[in-house]
Amino acid sequence: MATNEQKESTSSQDVLDPTTNISEKSPSIDIPQKRKASEAGLTPQKINIGTRRSALAVIQAETVLAALKKAHPENEYEIHAMATMGDKNQTTALHEFGAKSLWTHELEAQLLDGRLDIVVHCLKDMPTVLPNKCVIGCITEREDPRDAVVMKAGSEYKTLSDLPDGAVVGTSSVRRSAQVKRQYPHLKFKDVRGNVGTRLSKLDAEDGEYSCLILAAAGLLRLDWGGRITQYLDSNTPGGGMLYAVGQGALAIEVREGDEKVMGILKALENEKSSLAGLAERSLMRTLEGGCSVPIGVETTWIEKGKLLMKSIVVSLDGTQSVEAERLDEILTAEDAEEFGKTLAHNLVEKGAGKILEEINKNRPAKEATSNE
Repeated sequence: MATNEQKESTSSQDVLDPTTNISEKSPSIDIPQKRKASEAGLTPQKINIGTRRSALAVIQAETVLAALKKAHPENEYEIHAMATMGDKNQTTALHEFGAKSLWTHELEAQLLDGRLDIVVHCLKDMPTVLPNKCVIGCITEREDPRDAVVMKAGSEYKTLSDLPDGAVVGTSSVRRSAQVKRQYPHLKFKDVRGNVGTRLSKLDAEDGEYSCLILAAAGLLRLDWGGRITQYLDSNTPGGGMLYAVGQGALAIEVREGDEKVMGILKALENEKSSLAGLAERSLMRTLEGGCSVPIGVETTWIEKGKLLMKSIVVSLDGTQSVEAERLDEILTAEDAEEFGKTLAHNLVEKGAGKILEEINKNRPAKEATSNE
């Protein structure tokens, strides 16, 4: 599955770091029974896998490696982990960055020059328009896409509604803070950067100022920290009422356009439902021209075979204004998903989302940063 989400790259940044090699393995993605190389029309080859070097990113890459090795054991696989610009700067708030590809640029540079064959990303971290000659090769089965509350260790509180006036919620996402402000205006919000482990350490510090963090459930579950979750935030959970980031919980594998051998190898990992839902969500965000500096939330649910329900919300930064819309339709192809997302985006604009986005765009950097919530 190669998606048509590309344009000529305008970035002038150089690759920042050499890569480091990693050989560990982790639990595999569910895939169909493996085929012999001869049956798949493939010849053995070495596949160089690129990823960011955070603990979560490496675990995700190892999961992909294990799935590829299960499906195509005739090939050799090696993970190359490197730091991106977003990894190097752990102090600036995400919405203040002017770069467009904080988490992907350096990896894509090595993909294009042939040093890497595939790059494993969190789908939510990928710009909705990819560099020229780069495409999404596949989207794997999605982990729980919801946001989750993690309370300070030993806290008597479990949910956001339990927190007293003035309690500090740690989050790097304007999407999360805007939606929570909408329901809990008595809470305070403070940016928190770093990998998941670093954020949890800041939360649990005795002199720490945070009462809780809001994080992606998928990251916590992949790191085996699901036990820290005290509340899930979604449209159906009492006291939740939060829609998640576009692509949250899904892994996307980026490849060079036209690399048919690699595309063939990736077929075993593709999950149709996750792919179509992810493409629809990205189409909506691309149409609205939103990124992590714009509070756009989505929630997609397969109601029955081929029928996708997508809810979406656009919220002002202070949480006082919001526009919501939802749509149910039959989605069978990537083209269906693309049109579905566009239609829902236009519905939001017609209901007033355009005015909210216009006001936000006046005050944000000219080049939005992609998400790493």
